[in-house]
Amino acid sequence: MNSRIAAVDVGNDSIKAIFGELEYELNIPNIVGIDTEDRPVIGIEELNNKNPLEGIHIKVHSPALKDNNAIYRVGHLATKSDNATELDPGSAKSEEDQTLIMLFATLALDAVNEENSNTFPRVKNIIDANYTLGTGLPLREVKEGKDAGYRSKLVGSVHQVEFLVTPKYQGLKVNIKFNEVKIYPEGFAAYINLVMDNQLKIINKDLIDKRIIIQDIGGLSTDIAVIKNRNVDDDKAQGFNLGVSESLEAIREEIRSKHAIELDSRRDVVEIITRKNDRNHIMVKGSRTSVHDITDRILLELAKKQYRLLRNVWQKNSQTEICYFVGGGANVLKEYIKTLNNNLDGYNIDFFEDEKESIWMMANAYYKLITDFVRKNEKSKPSQEPVKK
Repeated sequence: MNSRIAAVDVGNDSIKAIFGELEYELNIPNIVGIDTEDRPVIGIEELNNKNPLEGIHIKVHSPALKDNNAIYRVGHLATKSDNATELDPGSAKSEEDQTLIMLFATLALDAVNEENSNTFPRVKNIIDANYTLGTGLPLREVKEGKDAGYRSKLVGSVHQVEFLVTPKYQGLKVNIKFNEVKIYPEGFAAYINLVMDNQLKIINKDLIDKRIIIQDIGGLSTDIAVIKNRNVDDDKAQGFNLGVSESLEAIREEIRSKHAIELDSRRDVVEIITRKNDRNHIMVKGSRTSVHDITDRILLELAKKQYRLLRNVWQKNSQTEICYFVGGGANVLKEYIKTLNNNLDGYNIDFFEDEKESIWMMANAYYKLITDFVRKNEKSKPSQEPVKK
């Protein structure tokens, strides 16, 4: 049975996934909306000329779900839905249906990709797909042992995704099985990515034996990993229920009440505060309007809280040499944290200037780890005769 490698980072803002021999990647907003069987489509014959990622409409059947056999709009399509849900602060990634729905949808989209017709058997409209999955959970959840429960939900069952009114894939069903599932703590993954390349060869010699803090700012949580002797110090590693989502939500709310402008999702807010041109501006009745006052006030407040977390962890690990800020949230707060640091304690901190690298960091790390696992497994496969003593 062919098993395909999948490295999937179910980020709070979006899913990042890398497949096979790095030949395919997907990035889908982490938004779902409950829907009905036959969503109205204007011009059904044009449906197949559209991009499937713009119209993910699926029914999901899996014993792992609390709400089985429900129908969802996923990603871009869900942003246009009245009852779209994004993950809430305080929710455990490992225990939310939404995490699984996004994971299954992403794998199904890879499985139906024409280039995989040789990999996965297909009978009529049913595709049987088998994956070796590398994914992760926040440090906090791994420390609480939630990774075991999450893994057992995935392994040993068949999870079916049926494409309903989705461009190009309407009527196809994908049965997903897992050959193996490895779940890594997110902070450790960031470290792997810093020091190793895709073959797990060390690329960052000067970092490998340093004492490092990695502060990973996500949508719902912040993971702070303390690395020494090439390992995450489990006792020192901490997860906090503090991400950028609430601040993005606050900005969205304030733009709504002050300018009567309705933004579809937190993603739209991120777009406004991170884009290269016209940053922190929106169009109000056709004229360019600054929302700098709103974004600056709210994001500076959050940056101060993040800085306080760093200061507390650094105090307990006084011999730390550098802190790396990673994750989508770090990207949003970068300028504010730098300014605070310059004005205050001046810790040795660093950011990834490459936005794509920062956002794809977890998926890349899971890819490195899962391919290494597969490589080692294949090496140890041939059964040798036991050596007589």
